[in-house]
Amino acid sequence: MASTAPSNAQAPQPQTIDLATVPTPQLNSLKTQLSQELQHLTTSFQQLKAAQVKFRDCGGSVRDGLGRGQGTPVLVPLTPSLYVPGKLASTDTVLVDIGTGFYVEKTPPAARDFYSRKVEELGRNLLDLERIVQGKQGNLSVVEDVLRQKVISESNKAGGGGEP
Repeated sequence: MASTAPSNAQAPQPQTIDLATVPTPQLNSLKTQLSQELQHLTTSFQQLKAAQVKFRDCGGSVRDGLGRGQGTPVLVPLTPSLYVPGKLASTDTVLVDIGTGFYVEKTPPAARDFYSRKVEELGRNLLDLERIVQGKQGNLSVVEDVLRQKVISESNKAGGGGEP
């Protein structure tokens, strides 16, 4: 007898389910799950967008800092809202935050290249995530429409079914 289960080498194919046949409580559960996923994805999108802006600003800071000479007074950011005064020690190298608290010394052109690659990579990730969010929004809209129709249908049956 032949097996119809997908083999481990193949990715499982998405199944299509007629939402009109799904019971109302399960549709409510699906709607809640899709809403939570959509909220999480939207938050992730906003965080990626903020990271992209941060990297773009860092690239601009490296570019703008090159025109200054050694010993020039600068404000050094400790946090996004806290700056301390300092003096530019060298324009030959810059410290680049490569993530999770690690810093690497790079030449200004290498730092600008690093930041521009990060901005481009995040841009691609944002486009992918945007497509996923749009798909989830479409799925949620369909589930809400079917749920609305089922509730109306059930209330009509309940209202009309009680007469002798």
